[in-house]
Amino acid sequence: MSDIVLSSGIRKNLLALQDTAGLMSETQQRLSTGKKVNSALDNPLNYFVASGFSAKANDLSRLLDSIGQSVQTLQAANNGITSILKLVETAQATCRQVKQSASTTAKLSSTVSLAATGLSTPLTGGTAAPSTFDAGDTVDLTVGGVGPVSIAIAAGDTIGDLIDKINIDPTLNPTGAPTVRASLSDGGNLVIDAVGGSALTVGVTNAGGGTANTLNDLFGTAVPAGSSASGVIAATTNPTRTTLAKQFDDLLAQIDQLAKDSGYNGVNLLNGESLKVEFNEESTSFLTLYGVFLDSAGLGLSASQRSFQADSDVDTALAQLNAATKQLRAQASTFGANLTVVQTRQDFTKKAILTLNTGADMLTLADQNEEGASLLALQTRQELSTNSLSLAAQADQNVLKLFR
Repeated sequence: MSDIVLSSGIRKNLLALQDTAGLMSETQQRLSTGKKVNSALDNPLNYFVASGFSAKANDLSRLLDSIGQSVQTLQAANNGITSILKLVETAQATCRQVKQSASTTAKLSSTVSLAATGLSTPLTGGTAAPSTFDAGDTVDLTVGGVGPVSIAIAAGDTIGDLIDKINIDPTLNPTGAPTVRASLSDGGNLVIDAVGGSALTVGVTNAGGGTANTLNDLFGTAVPAGSSASGVIAATTNPTRTTLAKQFDDLLAQIDQLAKDSGYNGVNLLNGESLKVEFNEESTSFLTLYGVFLDSAGLGLSASQRSFQADSDVDTALAQLNAATKQLRAQASTFGANLTVVQTRQDFTKKAILTLNTGADMLTLADQNEEGASLLALQTRQELSTNSLSLAAQADQNVLKLFR
């Protein structure tokens, strides 16, 4: 091409056509890609700033997926708590049903109210209740082969003192395995209750002087001074209570299974596992979801004791269930607060991604209307340049005619 000599007019028109073709190619690329900045050569500053925005938006998008999975993990835990709470309520109903069935515990209730004149009345000599015990008298108890254990009456003791002495005796009530309980009935009668369906033997020893101290408030029979009397109270098993106790234990087993099945994506917040939810790409903003154990053991629920034959064992189970209900509701509130935080950050992250992408688009996207108008103008210019080139070539052809 260097050996070919073009006239000045043709060369100028040719350069104009080349420029127009280049601009048309650039405009067509913008129209096809939708971007006015496709590489760093187009606009280095806009290109790299927009690339940074897009990269951060992509990082947040990946975190958004993780946040969404954390929401599902919390939902699974909340579903588990709701279901466990229903089972706990069913267990409570079972215990109440047990109490509607007759207790088969061996139980002795005094024939008259020992608290007729108040719990603080000392157990001193005399015939009027409750002052029928003298210092030195004893109440002798044997429960399920344990005993006899003598509970001694001391000078100045009250009805409450006697009850306390029975309940805290280490032989009758070793830690974790009580065999007998003493209490006052609503009418103020002394009640001695064997635990777990064992037979109960109650004896009294009149160590006082004279015959006035009869101790017949317990047995309804006179016990002369220096003498003892005892009686055996048998206990039978109530099959209804045994069946309901098994139902109660089955419910606890279901609670254990529910707690184990409340996980999501390999994380079970009800089985002591925790989860860290990250909210930014630098991992400097996060929330740790701490797991808890909400199986029967974690809730402090024990299996039915002695087939629920004694009301006291049922009362213990009910107390545990009440505490478990409070624990479940408190944990549901904690997870609910965590869920609110995670969902708030999820919405925030979505908006942050939108903001970053919009900012990147503002730096790189082309105005389709403007580019379309530019392409139309360039096409017109190209046609004009082509016509001009044709005219310039005709001038050279006119010179050629002079030599013909």
